[in-house]
Amino acid sequence: MDEILSKIREKDSDQKEFQQAVEKVVTTIKPIFDRKPEYRRQAIMERITEPERVLIFRVPWMDDSGAVRINRGFRIQMNSAIGPYKGGLRFHPTVNLGLLKCLAFEQVLKNALTTLPMGGGKGGSDFDPRGKSDNEVMRFCQSFMTELYSHIGADTDVPAGDIGVGGREIGYLFGMYKKLTRTFSGVLTGKNLGWGGSLIRPQATGYGCVYFAAEMLGTRRQALEGKSCLVSGSGNVAQYTVEKLNQMGAKVLTLSDSSGYIYDETGIDAKKMKYIMELKNKQRGRISEYAEHYKEAQYIPVAPNRTHNPLWAHKADCAFPSATQNEINGIDAANLVRGGVKLVCEGANMPTTLEGADIFLDAGLLYGPAKAANAGGVAVSGLEMSQNSIRMGWPAQKVDEVLHEIMKTIHKTSLAAADEYGVSGNYVAGANIASFVKVADAMLDQGLV
Repeated sequence: MDEILSKIREKDSDQKEFQQAVEKVVTTIKPIFDRKPEYRRQAIMERITEPERVLIFRVPWMDDSGAVRINRGFRIQMNSAIGPYKGGLRFHPTVNLGLLKCLAFEQVLKNALTTLPMGGGKGGSDFDPRGKSDNEVMRFCQSFMTELYSHIGADTDVPAGDIGVGGREIGYLFGMYKKLTRTFSGVLTGKNLGWGGSLIRPQATGYGCVYFAAEMLGTRRQALEGKSCLVSGSGNVAQYTVEKLNQMGAKVLTLSDSSGYIYDETGIDAKKMKYIMELKNKQRGRISEYAEHYKEAQYIPVAPNRTHNPLWAHKADCAFPSATQNEINGIDAANLVRGGVKLVCEGANMPTTLEGADIFLDAGLLYGPAKAANAGGVAVSGLEMSQNSIRMGWPAQKVDEVLHEIMKTIHKTSLAAADEYGVSGNYVAGANIASFVKVADAMLDQGLV
């Protein structure tokens, strides 16, 4: 394993996020290779960390002033051992090859946990939709799809949304795909309900994360009711995490965006959450406006050159990082432990650094890693694929019930794998082991391809 990590560090020396993702898995799955030496003989680890295909392409588009702009597009088709590639598209200035490989690798294992037949992939662009008009976003999406369309399909690769890619962007991408291929298929998920989308899809990641947290607390005969919670972010995942926490009787104290965060000691209830959804989804405003509207709340702007995020220093029972990768470092993790947090459930993709994760595990926290805790989003994407295949939409109650059952199964599977390999209660190890074995066994079954 150390040799594999060394080779990745040498070969992909500039891809720090990818190295981090692989290291987080490698440190927990070593015992598998002692029990299953065929994994070593068939170089499963080397194969699973090398993408099956990497697409990098130019995306030219024209802004509203008539100026020509150029961005870079990506699609990482990481592993298709258990199904077509599945994973989001991210439009954000921080997008680069290493970050997307990191997310694609995580997606392979996350999808394996869902019980659904989906491989893993990830893609996107360094295009920033913030501040762009609808027409500019449309022109960019259409240009992006003119290159991507020949590499995706309902049985090949099914992208979804991610940061910067919501219903608007999915609509423009789907429209261009339909025009280019003259087909109406389930090639993208996250579609609007009127043309193939699934009920509960927008809520799925946030709801699923809370369902997973409830299962973790259940192992200690506790419930979310009455628990105080820190939530980061204010996008789709954070919004529906807060909504479900409120429904289950918890009290949410914080939300954030790239400019800073709010702390509301009285709690961000359903009425206040409705205001935030209007502010962020329609007005595309900043979280600071919440504190202007609700005077009991504090707004704390992002400090320049900060070494940690003070959001995680507030006292609470539970934490739900729902913003972006590496938002909790070692200092933040120590502050959470000091502040009395007993549960951390990751709504964002890989939001905790290796140092932070070690602190949570050493402190004995209930720690739900992203690949397990936030798998609800891709699970309902998979259910959307199923509905598209049979040309039928399911009622919201059915989708929510299936989502809840999937999250219970992921929890049960992760715990069982941890028990089997002698690390009882360690959800990080359990999720990594269970998902890796599923993918590895499928790769062995299919031969050296």
